[in-house]
Parts: sequence; C-alpha cells; structure tokens
Amino acid sequence: MATGEETWVARLTPAPGRSVSDLLDMPLGLDVWERHADSLVVSASDSRLSEVERRRLARVDRLTTTAQYLARTRRSPAGEDGDRRSSPSPQQE
Repeated sequence: MATGEETWVARLTPAPGRSVSDLLDMPLGLDVWERHADSLVVSASDSRLSEVERRRLARVDRLTTTAQYLARTRRSPAGEDGDRRSSPSPQQE
C-alpha cells in the first residue's frame, strides 16, 4: 500500500457466479474482519478495493474509513452504539 493511502472498512459481495470462498482463495491483499455466508467485511486500501471493482470480482460498499471506525470505537465505551453483547439477556436479569 502506498504511504498515506486511505484505507476503508468495506463490505464485499461476490459477483454473480462467484462465492465468498472464491474471494478468500484469491491473493487480493485484503484484511478480512468478518466472513458471512454472502459477503466479507474487510479493511483495505482504496486502490485494492478499486482493483476488486475493476476486475468485477465483487460489489464493493465502502462503509467508513478505517481511521474513522477506530476513532469511534475508542470513544465509545462498551455497550454503546447498540452493542447487544454487553446487555444482559432476559435470563440474567
């Protein structure tokens, strides 16, 4: 990645005829954060994401810059922003 190039948190949805496994098998240089049955959430440079788009491997939805995401997580104590994992379940109350 070029110095100073912006990185993004993005959702990749494989193109028709491709699968999530196909994307994972390719050397795309993506930092995979989450794997779902129909998509990946990744952190990657804008140039890498543009290459995925250019090659028509997947639909790329840029969600936020990685810097913005990390800044938000540093400001938000656990349990804010709708994080249900920190909320007690009805059985715990």
